[in-house]
Amino acid sequence: MKAVGAIATLLLLVAVLASALGVVWTRHESRVLFVSLTALQNQRDELNIEFGKLELEQATKADPSRINAEAREKLGMVDPRPQDVRLLR
Repeated sequence: MKAVGAIATLLLLVAVLASALGVVWTRHESRVLFVSLTALQNQRDELNIEFGKLELEQATKADPSRINAEAREKLGMVDPRPQDVRLLR
């Protein structure tokens, strides 16, 4: 009888130690994943800020009056004279 009790006690001790190691490992993994999540959230926030800046730049560069001014200044474009316009049917 004493041998059965000793074996049962030993098995319970092994089970408790395994459970304790499992808890420690799970907490460690949880912390590692939380640090990774925080880093990814920071990266997302930085990318959202950059995207907002790029949208603003795109809206500024796509303004028709700015395009017209750039065409006139950099490319030397002008509106055609009425006698240079030909209508095709």
